[in-house]
Amino acid sequence: MMDIEDFFDDVRCQYRDKLPFVAYRKPNEATIKALLQEDEEIHFSSDYTESGFVFSPFDDSKSAVLIPFSKSKSIQSVFVSSIERKSSPNDVLTNQDQRQFHISVVQKGIEAINSNDFKKVVLSRRENVTLEECHPIHIFSKLLNSYDNAFVYCWYHPKIGLWLGATPETLLKIEGNRLTTMALAGTQKFNGTLDVVWPQKEIEEQQFVTDFIVSGLKSSVKNLTVFEAETVRAGNLVHIKTIISANFQAETLNLKQLLKAIHPTPAVCGLPKEQAKQFILENEGYEREFYTGFLGELNVKEKTSRNSNRRNVENDAYASIKTVSNLYVNLRCMQLKDNQAIIYVGGGITKDSVPESEWEETVSKSQVIKSIL
Repeated sequence: MMDIEDFFDDVRCQYRDKLPFVAYRKPNEATIKALLQEDEEIHFSSDYTESGFVFSPFDDSKSAVLIPFSKSKSIQSVFVSSIERKSSPNDVLTNQDQRQFHISVVQKGIEAINSNDFKKVVLSRRENVTLEECHPIHIFSKLLNSYDNAFVYCWYHPKIGLWLGATPETLLKIEGNRLTTMALAGTQKFNGTLDVVWPQKEIEEQQFVTDFIVSGLKSSVKNLTVFEAETVRAGNLVHIKTIISANFQAETLNLKQLLKAIHPTPAVCGLPKEQAKQFILENEGYEREFYTGFLGELNVKEKTSRNSNRRNVENDAYASIKTVSNLYVNLRCMQLKDNQAIIYVGGGITKDSVPESEWEETVSKSQVIKSIL
């Protein structure tokens, strides 16, 4: 375990030398990890049987980038967050052209829903913020300090770009022969309590996501359990979350096929998936790239003790090796380019959506990341 300053120095050197890396911390953990790739090649995951850190775009017809464990140096340290939290800024976006464009796209989406083209579509936009402090590791440190319960990361490849984020949403967690995922949808501003009343539009949106994931999983798993929905906080917002878990047979699970079935979920794309995705590609007016894609550890070998009460010297005899994958949806993220942060935000559109309200929701979501900048 490295000293935290040495950890950050190694990552800064990797960035200075223009070599690929990813630094990250999983939700509610103190350990911060990094993979420092030894070459500048672009490696891809062909079937998700590889081992490394995977970064997949929104458009599932495009390849996922991999930082392989076999071609990288692994380092880790402990990051202790300070108790100070930076509040969200009070500025309100006043770009009327951007506002009008987003409202018109949302209105077009509602009309397509009313014409039965699809049931739901998630429409997003991007916003550029000029940076006063543009070193990514400084911004990464701020994210770590502000979002303990999110997956926080900084990802860089000289031939692709630099992304950072603090996402609250798990796409898939696999540990041994157990799988866990979540449906996360619906948005309100956090007003000091999780005891909130959800409008029917938000409840319906959440159910779309839950049903889609269950449908995508059920042919590949057994003992599928859907837990009761709960309200959770993410920064200055709250969402509805439903945990879904199941068991599977490792020898029969096809992870590529499973990911194809559930990504992108209705929480970031729409329903039916293909029709909503096509509408997004044709109407949003920009390419999402890795926004609303997924990222995380892929096929990591972890040793776990079967009996933690035994003396340490005996633990190895009671240890087992599990294959673990932790994949997260790339939300609450930004791309750094030319001294600017490109922030990505969006929202779910159903037949009951109000275009002006959907715009205001994207403004609230943009404040989550802008509070760091």
